[in-house]
Amino acid sequence: MAITFVTGGSGFIGQALIRRLIGEGHTVRALVRSDAAAAKVSALGAEPVRGELTEATTWQDAVVGSGVLFHLAAETDINAPREQHDRITVGGTRAALQAARHAQVARFVHCGSEAALLAGDPLIEVDETATLRPDSEAAYCAVKAISEDLVLNTPDLAAVSIRPRFVWGPNSFLIEGLVDAARNGQFAWIGGGRQTTNVTHVDNAVEGLILGWQRGRPGEAYFVTDEHRVVLREFLEDQFQQYGVVQSIPEIDFATAESVVPVPARWFLGQPCLLRIDKARNELGYQPIAH
Repeated sequence: MAITFVTGGSGFIGQALIRRLIGEGHTVRALVRSDAAAAKVSALGAEPVRGELTEATTWQDAVVGSGVLFHLAAETDINAPREQHDRITVGGTRAALQAARHAQVARFVHCGSEAALLAGDPLIEVDETATLRPDSEAAYCAVKAISEDLVLNTPDLAAVSIRPRFVWGPNSFLIEGLVDAARNGQFAWIGGGRQTTNVTHVDNAVEGLILGWQRGRPGEAYFVTDEHRVVLREFLEDQFQQYGVVQSIPEIDFATAESVVPVPARWFLGQPCLLRIDKARNELGYQPIAH
């Protein structure tokens, strides 16, 4: 059993990761900055560590003794100002790498995203050889690319990046955000919503993170998704039904979406996204455990 450290442990994926690690008998320390976050990770059996994400010196000593640092913390509000994305996502990643070096952890596992590749064109049968897009006009996408580049080009650390796509499951902040938008008349099917896409159940995202720790090759990224691709509209209509959404959802054409839906939301919801997971299967032994 290992001592593990998690940033972003009070988030949706972070809580699922802590639950899995505790269930397997590992000790978990989790970075927190608020009483609410501390209560969440404590309830899961983890030890909360107070600190400021972007200031490694406030928490790096607590990482000492850990065999792995899972870095999940990032700015998740796609509408936040670029400065905020840079400060939290990029600055937080720099700090996490500093803490990992300070503690001499054996492995650094970064939670990435296919968003790091998005700059306008849809992702069609894309694998990990695709180029990161720090030049993306969408701040969220650009900083995910910058952060992953930092992680994968850190020769003094055994670091990997795991890339889930559209993480869903009970209490998904992404799904709940779309549910709220639908209820408030702020959601529409772009082009009818018939785009085919990959999605990743939270348990599959966690499976990828664990395998990245155990088997990932330093300096490599891995896509992890569910077994089957879905039609976005069918998938979300099922989610909306489970949440009791009764509002009628309009359709808008792609030309209208260009003018009224900002990026990256327009890309996430208006484009197909087809990712290959051969590399994760072959190198990590990844198999989706939830559908």
